[in-house]
Amino acid sequence: MRIALPDPRVEIRGASWVEEGPSGLLPHRLPLWARPQFPDDFMAMVESQASGVRLRFRSSARHASLKVAVLRVAVDPAPAGEPQPYDVLVDGVVVPQPSAVASAAGVLVLDPLAGTTAVRPGPAGVVDLVLGGDGTVERDVEIWLPPGETTRLVALTTDAPVSAPSAVVGRRWVHHGSSISHGAGAASALGAWPMVAARIAGLDLVNLGFSGNAVLDPFVARAIRDQPADVITLKLGINVVNHDAIHLRAFAPAVHGFLDTIREGHPTTPLVVVSPLLCPLVETTPGPTSLDPADPSVFRTTGHASEVADGKLTLTVIRSVLRSVVDARADGALSYVDGASLYGWPDWDDLPMRDLMHPDADAHRLIGTRFAAVLRPLVTS
Repeated sequence: MRIALPDPRVEIRGASWVEEGPSGLLPHRLPLWARPQFPDDFMAMVESQASGVRLRFRSSARHASLKVAVLRVAVDPAPAGEPQPYDVLVDGVVVPQPSAVASAAGVLVLDPLAGTTAVRPGPAGVVDLVLGGDGTVERDVEIWLPPGETTRLVALTTDAPVSAPSAVVGRRWVHHGSSISHGAGAASALGAWPMVAARIAGLDLVNLGFSGNAVLDPFVARAIRDQPADVITLKLGINVVNHDAIHLRAFAPAVHGFLDTIREGHPTTPLVVVSPLLCPLVETTPGPTSLDPADPSVFRTTGHASEVADGKLTLTVIRSVLRSVVDARADGALSYVDGASLYGWPDWDDLPMRDLMHPDADAHRLIGTRFAAVLRPLVTS
């Protein structure tokens, strides 16, 4: 059966709102009111990429397909990235997919320094999905969308009837972070470390990881403040260095303000501030960072260690400031996690970041497993 979207039997979860247009439904991870406050096209692009967004329904179907209109990112002047796979859970269990990628796509060309994008539309594609089973038992199905593609949803086709999904029972975890939280370097949607942690801890994830854009934007704090949450985590710092966006004088007050806004809506919700993972490139040298023109497969920094004396930030400085901010607040539900405890020097030796900025798939799993241990006592107490 073919179901044109939207349809009440198919839930789109992990999105703040869904934009309807002639080419399909586009899930957005920030509320509509925030759009006029976006600084540039770069933020608009990553906000509309579907990290943590999934379709949910019940069916006895053994196979399904999604018709989608996809945009894959090309970071100018490089070509578009490889197709990203879709993941499937059936009754909470991963069903391996032989080739679950969109059969066609357009391109979104990004100039990250200018913050501009240009769209080269392509035809709609189809994603073929295996659900398994014998076709007789109705089960809960989740289709997780690729985190790094812009995906407009057109229609769902299954080989058996579809009904509304079961209610979600896990507690709601709202997470904000940078490209690593978004899923850069992960093998697929479920491979990004927040999704790994959420599955281990049994949590209902809202992923507000935004590649290149975790820079303490006030509209992000308000979006977190205004939605339900049983636990909130904030992984802060790396993008501040990447953009050389904030210097020492303004950083601690900006973090305090971000936390103040969230606490307006969640005065007692467990809240965790997570400092950056190890990144040797900017541990003691400030940004800004960019792809290296001599080798676009790796990042470089154009900052100099001597500039720390002028107030430029490094990850070492940021970790110290974040810990001080948490310690200074009379907030028994606020805690601090050192990101280097999630991925540090021993992990760099075993699982180095190939582009000098983002962990690979194995490291994502390691980070997610470690962070699940942080989350469990916060949602079981």
